[in-house]
Amino acid sequence: MIYMLEDDDNIRNFVLYALTSAGLEAEGFAYPEDFWNAVNLKTPSLVLLDIMLPVEDGLQILDKLRRRSDTLRVPAMMLTAKSTEYDKVIALDRGADDYLVKPFGTMELISRIRALLRRSEMPQDTEEYRCGGLSIFPKRHLVLADGAEVVLTLKEFDILFLMIQHRGRVYTRDELLSEVWGYQFDGESRTVDVHIRTLRAKLGDCGKYLETVRGVGYRFSGKEQSI
Repeated sequence: MIYMLEDDDNIRNFVLYALTSAGLEAEGFAYPEDFWNAVNLKTPSLVLLDIMLPVEDGLQILDKLRRRSDTLRVPAMMLTAKSTEYDKVIALDRGADDYLVKPFGTMELISRIRALLRRSEMPQDTEEYRCGGLSIFPKRHLVLADGAEVVLTLKEFDILFLMIQHRGRVYTRDELLSEVWGYQFDGESRTVDVHIRTLRAKLGDCGKYLETVRGVGYRFSGKEQSI
């Protein structure tokens, strides 16, 4: 079930119609209180958030979602008229998995939603990956850095898991966008830089394994052990 929080009735009804026509279950809310009541009853598979909302803005709601154990890894996409790079970076830094500026095309919206859902539901065959003090448990979507659990967004986890699977390989920003996001993200390589920077900060000392290859992109270095 996809939950959409949007106070503009026309936009909300349009998006819900597009989602249901594409075979996706979706429910819309105009007010944060109604949204939270629904979340408390059933955890969504994905949330769509406007930023400019009554009572609570979309970023405040995103913060709360990322603090809850039942929703911290639920994919979140921002649908908003705020279009500056600064707005996008702030949202991504605070845990958004995608950011789409109004007005947007229906086909692009559905494509991005399906990409997020595929990533969140993708089964992983490997039980555990280790590298120094870093441990990744794909089936449980769990990351430990020096024994402490690290809470990552869906995209952060996907980047880390992809790179540790291919230790030593240098990924360009465009390759990471294609592999992790599953589409061309308007050529905004800044999105990758933001996620790498946030990953390094969250991983603490283990962030050193994410190396910058100047003029090319990023790679995961270090001695890897998989079990």
